[in-house]
Amino acid sequence: IPPSLREGVRGGGYIYITRGLMGYLNSEAELAAVLGHEIGHVTARHGVRQMSAAQAANLGYTLGSILVPELRSQTAQNLFNVLGSALISGYGREHELQSDRLGAEYLASSGYDPQAMIKVIGVLKNQELFDKQLAKEEGREPRAYHGVFASHPANDQRLQETVAAANKFKTPTTNTLARESFLEQLEGLVFGDNDHEGIRRVNHFYHASLNFTLAFPEGWRIENTPNALVAQPKDRGAQMIMTVEDINKRIPPREFISNRLNIKKLGRGESLKVGDLEGYSGVAQLKVKSGERQARVSVLYYHQQAYIFVMVSKEKELKSQYDQAALTTVKSFHALSKEERTLAKALKLRMVKNKTGLGFKELAKQSAIPHHAEDQLRLLNDYYPEGEPEAGQKIKIVK
Repeated sequence: IPPSLREGVRGGGYIYITRGLMGYLNSEAELAAVLGHEIGHVTARHGVRQMSAAQAANLGYTLGSILVPELRSQTAQNLFNVLGSALISGYGREHELQSDRLGAEYLASSGYDPQAMIKVIGVLKNQELFDKQLAKEEGREPRAYHGVFASHPANDQRLQETVAAANKFKTPTTNTLARESFLEQLEGLVFGDNDHEGIRRVNHFYHASLNFTLAFPEGWRIENTPNALVAQPKDRGAQMIMTVEDINKRIPPREFISNRLNIKKLGRGESLKVGDLEGYSGVAQLKVKSGERQARVSVLYYHQQAYIFVMVSKEKELKSQYDQAALTTVKSFHALSKEERTLAKALKLRMVKNKTGLGFKELAKQSAIPHHAEDQLRLLNDYYPEGEPEAGQKIKIVK
């Protein structure tokens, strides 16, 4: 650890990098840049200031703008543990620039090219540009990555000067990129959803270890969180949440809703028979932050688990289209077939030499990436939004 860093990490702690970001890096120097930047936030104590902002916020259990106090039982608590959160704005430009400066210094002191910091921020900026395209298609707000830079890092003079200042820390061997060896380590890395946590494919969800699949309405956006599946239509008029709990003492599904979910009043109740699975469904009036909302609540028993489905509307009345969508989704639940088990397997990165000099458009046609394959391959290989790989060049593909 460089001497300038030791004081900042004396208290211990961990720095993490996500698997998702790892796949988009193209050298060991870029990996070091990500870690150096995050260590910069730690040494500059930015997180302490951020924590203070979070503690000052008035946090509560939220589901979008919807608050459902009825679901207070221990069984239903996971709905809030994962969905109950408040978004605190990211670090400001000055904090980000300070972390970029510190990270670039750590790179130079450790023998890596400090310009890798610019490359990494470029990777994040390209992800932001791609997400803007997706957001427009999906009718949502785009996400920001390193979200204080309006222009691309290559055109940000202040950022360029900040990183260039790290040159004074260079050693005689400060030029390491380690591209080839790094790409070798990425061979077989999971791309996208992990099969242990479930695989999303368009509007379908497949879970190998739990041995089930189901389909949400076409065009709905599915989020797979650690404790729940959350699906939402483009108009954001409702949200459907699926969680799973152990049944423990086997009671009728209607009693499960009453006793375990603490929902006593359930209208339009009906028993469900989905294949050979039993369940129950009805409509409840749930008290929410702005009054009352109608919600479709369903429970389906499968093996020793209860699968809980809650469709909550943002309007007072649950529109018939959402009510029907909720029931259709529940009734699509079934055990994986032999063919569907293949769909429940994760996609993985493969490193290949582009022997024939194919462009990304042609490579996309051969890719297993389910959507925007050309854009995703460009992002993975740092050729977004344009440019083509050379013949014989090692590139990442997805199989």
